[in-house]
Amino acid sequence: MSRSKLLSLALLLALTVTALVGIPAATAQDEPLKIVNVVNGVLGDKSFFDSSQRGMDRLIDEGYNVEINTIELGIDPANWESGLADAMADTDAYDLMIVGTFQMGEYLAKRVHLYPDKYFIMYDDSVRYDEPEFCVEGCVNVYSVTYAQNEGSFLAGVYAGAITRSDLEGINPEHIIGAVGGQDIPVINDFIAGYEQGACLVNPDTQLLIQYAGGWNDPAKGKEIALAMYEQKADIVFQIAGGTGVGVFEAAQEQGRYAIGVDSDQATIIGETNPDQAQYVLTSMLKNVDNSLYRAVDLFLKGELPFGESEVLGIAEGGVGLAENDIYEDNSPEWVLDLVDAAADAVDEGTITIVTVFEDRVDLGYILATVGQGCEAMPETDFDVSEFLPE
Repeated sequence: MSRSKLLSLALLLALTVTALVGIPAATAQDEPLKIVNVVNGVLGDKSFFDSSQRGMDRLIDEGYNVEINTIELGIDPANWESGLADAMADTDAYDLMIVGTFQMGEYLAKRVHLYPDKYFIMYDDSVRYDEPEFCVEGCVNVYSVTYAQNEGSFLAGVYAGAITRSDLEGINPEHIIGAVGGQDIPVINDFIAGYEQGACLVNPDTQLLIQYAGGWNDPAKGKEIALAMYEQKADIVFQIAGGTGVGVFEAAQEQGRYAIGVDSDQATIIGETNPDQAQYVLTSMLKNVDNSLYRAVDLFLKGELPFGESEVLGIAEGGVGLAENDIYEDNSPEWVLDLVDAAADAVDEGTITIVTVFEDRVDLGYILATVGQGCEAMPETDFDVSEFLPE
């Protein structure tokens, strides 16, 4: 059974369960739905938080009957738990509250039972529904949405593998790519596993260089690692290291090689202050927070959002993808663009099954894998790459 069919079945089961716990009915509301978007940081990050706000703005722009207030808790983590508690306690201000990132899940989970007539959306993390010490009374009024980073990274790998076979300036004869992770943790390894699979699909001779920086805010370390990878003839390096990854972009510019960003369209962001450097960031693997939150509120208003459950959004649901900006379009041969689009369609249709490092995602149709297992260990597929490759 294809992954998309499995997700549809899972959603159907989730909706059946949530009917028992009191999902809100479809709203033909006279009063606007009051939404509070709690940001554990500040807007202007040009990443997750700005993306969440874009989702809210889209609801307004498209005429949804909603009233939205965004609360910025600031950059000091010491204020996040108390700030969230205060926002939750102001029950007149919201019907639905949106909270994001893994740092906030526990703070949210231990309080939602105090507000049984309110509803909550958690993004980029899932509350622990089956652990009573975290989710008192099962967090039945919380919907969690996470993103299939292995799927988005698979597309990044397809792109990287294709670029190593292209005639783009600076590309080496060897088919070598790199990945710089912030830490050696499962979520980062899920990115890398998908990335390797995508590159191997395009070229089974691909060599992947992997190194972890050990932190998220050390651009100098990121640059050092990337420079070493470029010295080893890597054509393109995927940064999955937060602020550390800024150094990867610096190294790419310095060496005349290429990089792939993560989470947001990082070339567009960099281009505002350093357009020359941005030209070396050919694309970024996107987590589309804006799409996911817009979708969630739309489903909520229809009475279809599965509370008490977690969903994983991938390519098919618009949860992940690649940044397709002018840099991507101008630097990528037509056959590369066609190949990436076809690979995305093949994942959606179930022709290609993506690997993951998470055992609990095997039930969604993924294949369990380990990082750096090599092209020979990748699952077989009927997808024919040869029809896209240049002669």
